[in-house]
Amino acid sequence: MSRVEVVVGLDVGTTSAKAVAVDASGAQHGGGECAYDLHAPKRGWATQDPGDLVRGALTAVRKSAAVAESEGARVIGLSVSSAMHGLVALDSEGVPLGELLTWADARATEQARELRKRRPDLHERTGTPIHPMAPVAKLLWLAEHEPELFRRAERWVGQKELVLHALTGRWVVDQSVASGTGLQALDTLTWDAEALAVAGVVEEQLAELVATTDVVGELAPDAARSVGLATGLPVVAGAGDGPLANLGVGAVQPGVAACSIGTSGALRLVVERAAVDPARRMFCYALTPGRWVVGGAINNGGSALEWAGRALGAELGEDRAETLLAEAAAVPPGADGLLMLPHLLSERAPHWNHEAAGAYLGLSHTHTRGHLVRAALEGVCRQLALVLESMRDAGHEVSRVRATGGFARSELWKQMLADTLDLAIDFPAGREGSAFGAALLGLLAVGHIDTIDQAAELVQLDERVEPDPATAGVYERLKPIADGAYEALAPALRRLREEAGAQRS
Repeated sequence: MSRVEVVVGLDVGTTSAKAVAVDASGAQHGGGECAYDLHAPKRGWATQDPGDLVRGALTAVRKSAAVAESEGARVIGLSVSSAMHGLVALDSEGVPLGELLTWADARATEQARELRKRRPDLHERTGTPIHPMAPVAKLLWLAEHEPELFRRAERWVGQKELVLHALTGRWVVDQSVASGTGLQALDTLTWDAEALAVAGVVEEQLAELVATTDVVGELAPDAARSVGLATGLPVVAGAGDGPLANLGVGAVQPGVAACSIGTSGALRLVVERAAVDPARRMFCYALTPGRWVVGGAINNGGSALEWAGRALGAELGEDRAETLLAEAAAVPPGADGLLMLPHLLSERAPHWNHEAAGAYLGLSHTHTRGHLVRAALEGVCRQLALVLESMRDAGHEVSRVRATGGFARSELWKQMLADTLDLAIDFPAGREGSAFGAALLGLLAVGHIDTIDQAAELVQLDERVEPDPATAGVYERLKPIADGAYEALAPALRRLREEAGAQRS
C-alpha cells in the first residue's frame, strides 16, 4: 500500500511557529507548534530574537513531520507562511546585528507621520499603508537613531528570509511578504527604486524576489537534521500570513472575504487585479500570480477581552474570559447606550493612526462590568465593519465571510460579528489558517493541486451564523455615532497621550 504524500505548511508568527502536514485531499496528518518570546524593552517596541524564531520554526516542522510520518504519511515538501513587516539588519556573514523589529513595533511613529506628509504616493506605489509597522518607516528610524548599525548593515531581512535561509541557504523573499515592506512596486512586483531611495537602502541589501509558488531550493543538510527529514526536499517560498489565511479558509473567490480575530484582527478579500483604495484605507498584497489580497488589519481584537480580564476581572482566576463573556451576553445589543472606541493598542485599518487611543462614551452609574465588556467587543466588531465599508467604497463586492480565530470559541462573539457586518459568516472546521494555507500553496507548487481555486475547495465548513436583522439595525444606527466620536475625540486623545509621555520622561 502506497504512503499518502503530504506537504508541511509552516506559519512563522509573532509569538509562535505552527506547522501542519496536509495531503492533496485537504486531510491533515499531524501538527506541531513552538512558542517564543515577544520582547518589549521600551514602550511601543516589540521585538523578537532572530535565533529563537528560526529555532522555533524548525521545531514546529520537526514535530509536525514526526507525527505525519508516524501515521504512515510521506513528507514531499515544505511551504512557508510568515508574519509580515519584520525587519532586522545582518552583517556580511549573515549574522543579525540586533533584535528583529516586528509589525507591532511602533518606534517609527514620527517617521511614518512625516512620510505620510512628504510621500503619500508611496502607498499607491507599493500597496503598503504608510504606518510605523512598515519596514520603509522602520529604516528611517534606524538611520536616524542607530546610524552605526545602519551603516554596518550589509543586508535587511524579515522573518521569511531568515527561515528560508535556514532551510535552503538562500536569501530570498516571496513577493507577498515583500508587498508589506513598502519597498516593492505594486505594478511590477520588483523592488521600487523610489521607495528604496526614500529608505536609504539599495537593492543589493535586500533579498532576491521570488513568486509565492516558486520552489526556492532544497532542504539543506543542517536543516534536514534539525527537522528529521531528508536532504533535498523541495522548499516552497510561500506567502504572507494574512494572504495565506484567506487561502486557508477557502476565501479566494470574488465576493468572499476572510475575517480573523485573534489577538488582533483582519478582514481581507482576494481580487484579480492589484488596486489601492483612493482614500488609502486598505492594503494590497500579492498572493499568487493573478491574485491579490486587499483589506485591513486592526490592532485590537482578542486583546480587548484580555485587557478587560486584567483591568475588570483580575479576581476571576483562570476562567475570567468565560465569566466576562457570560456577563456581556446578559447585556442587550448596544450595551444600553455605552460605546467603546477599542483602540487600546492604537489602531491600523482603516484610519492607520498609531496615535489613536481607547475611550468609553455614554458611561453612567447604571452600567456594569458586563456592559463594559460588551461595549469593548462591539467596538472590535465595529472596527472590522469599517474595513468592510472601505472595501465596498473602493468598488469591491463582499457578500459572504469566512471567519477563524480564537474568538470563534464564543457563541456571543460569533453572533455579534455576523450582526455587526450584517452578513452570514461561515466557520471552517478546525483549520490552522495560515499554516494550512501554506500547505495548500505548497501542494499547488509541487503539482499535487492544479489551481488555487481547487485548493480552496478542499476547505470544509463546519458552521454558518446568520445575522439577526433587529440587532444588525441597532449596530447600523450606532455606527455613525461611533465614527463621529472618533473624529471629535482624536485631538483630545492625542494631547492626553503626549501629556502621559511627558510625565514618564
